Amino acid sequence: MQLKNQKHLFSIPEEITYLNIAAQSPSFKAVEKAGIEGVLEKSHPYKIVGASYFEPVKEVKKLFAKLIDVDDYDRITNIPSASYGLATVANNITLKKDDEILLVESQFPSNYYVWEKLANQFNAKLKIVSMPKTTENRGKKWNEAILNSISDKTALVTLGNIHWANGTLFDLKAIRKNTKKHNALLIIDGSQSIGALPFSVKEIQPDALICGGYKWLFGPYGSGYAYFGSYFDNGNPLEENWSNRLNSENMSELTSYQPQYKPLANRYSVGEHASFIHTKMQIAALQQVLKWTPNAIQEYCKEITSDLVVELKKLDCFIENENFRTYHLFGVELSQKINIDLLKTKLKEDKIFISFRGNYIRISCHVYNTKEDFIKLVNCIKSCL
Repeated sequence: MQLKNQKHLFSIPEEITYLNIAAQSPSFKAVEKAGIEGVLEKSHPYKIVGASYFEPVKEVKKLFAKLIDVDDYDRITNIPSASYGLATVANNITLKKDDEILLVESQFPSNYYVWEKLANQFNAKLKIVSMPKTTENRGKKWNEAILNSISDKTALVTLGNIHWANGTLFDLKAIRKNTKKHNALLIIDGSQSIGALPFSVKEIQPDALICGGYKWLFGPYGSGYAYFGSYFDNGNPLEENWSNRLNSENMSELTSYQPQYKPLANRYSVGEHASFIHTKMQIAALQQVLKWTPNAIQEYCKEITSDLVVELKKLDCFIENENFRTYHLFGVELSQKINIDLLKTKLKEDKIFISFRGNYIRISCHVYNTKEDFIKLVNCIKSCL
């Protein structure tokens, strides 16, 4: 499927050039409508019945399971944030002294602090794989360094499918092969990739996949998803949510306390995950993402950014080789000839919204963007030479 521009589905003003979905996605009109319906439902609580707490949640899980190629939606859990999902993972891992937790340099804080805490708890070690200093074949060399850093001391490897700040693509298939060889867990933070980049749990076989839902999945802030593999089937949740117990649908018998959880990952869902406003918005969002497909989103983003990449390289900016980056999110290391302070001022004046990450600008685009957006960006950068 070849996508055409989808800006008509959104409420983004014409004068706004939004290149920062990696920070926060805009809602499209169907998600706005679903959220309003959820608000109105709360105004009439007598219409909320027992099934309201369970059936929409099942629909959300089924949609997310389809997106990441999982057959059993009971392996999907509802979380309020990536940090909640990662804390759940860490809560179910026991380490030995001097075990190593492997991370890449400059991971997002939520995917660093939790592992630092776990390492300190068990007197284990964090092993950080640094980004190569040279720009030549940087992505290739970084991936090689990751693979070479996995050893019998490695207890788990935890990283994103791509680097959240500069978009470097990590070879998860090769990393998974190495973690299995050394009996290490693989925990993936998919917050900056799932929904915009094709991903298959069947292919990669992670032990857990954690995703914030308010970026590429277009859900409301405060929603997210997690997949848990068999390693976590009998683990301990962070809280004891009544609806995660077996037969909780029978609300007249809730005080006939049930020692068993619902199967597989259900035990890990956050309390009040049936949030009627959030759930309606999530369903509308995931239905649309599945309709677009991550493959088509990548192709669309490739098409609208191709000229930008050529022009920025002419300006002596560095952009990673195509084989080691994605098209929906990538970093541009700016030339030293560019006045950064002036650029920040000009971007604001031109109503171009983009993130600065260290010495990079992070470009994150979607189906509401056009080639014209990037012509505008290039002209803004040229004016700051």
